[in-house]
Amino acid sequence: MENIRCSWANPRNPLYIRYHDEEWGVPVHDDQRLFEMLILESFQAGLSWECILNKREAFRRAFDGFDLEKVCAYGEEKLAALGQDPGIVRNKLKIRAAVNNARIFRAIQREWGSFDRYLWHWTAGKTISETGKVSSELSDAVSEDLKRRGMKFVGTVIIYSYLQAVGVINSHEETCFCRKSIRE
Repeated sequence: MENIRCSWANPRNPLYIRYHDEEWGVPVHDDQRLFEMLILESFQAGLSWECILNKREAFRRAFDGFDLEKVCAYGEEKLAALGQDPGIVRNKLKIRAAVNNARIFRAIQREWGSFDRYLWHWTAGKTISETGKVSSELSDAVSEDLKRRGMKFVGTVIIYSYLQAVGVINSHEETCFCRKSIRE
């Protein structure tokens, strides 16, 4: 018998199914992975997650494996090269935002000791379970704080999606087999 998944998980895309089954909603505490997901989610603005996921390996290559220090050091030449890379979303504003956000991510790490500590302090280290939302008071607060610090493409809907992706919010549907395996 096949597992019942969230209704949004495209059963015709093995990459998407693997992402749903193994990553989405699983609590993440690794800063490198938190950085990668924040950048990928910011590129999702106005697009589907499936589109970004299908380009994930190209993004990893283009952004040097999401090495924070390398991304923070990007100059105009690298930004121009990214703008010409056919494997990624070539939105110049999002590309510039990724570098800007990397620098702010690093500043948050320095302030809090890790981005993980910053992110999870919003819920006192606990996962929140909720479904059927695209934003919340939590995503409003995190979004507002990141914007205040100068991040771009971090509106409340993008941040809500990010919080779901990294497991701060467990939004697997009630009937999904993953919901039962991810408990607070």
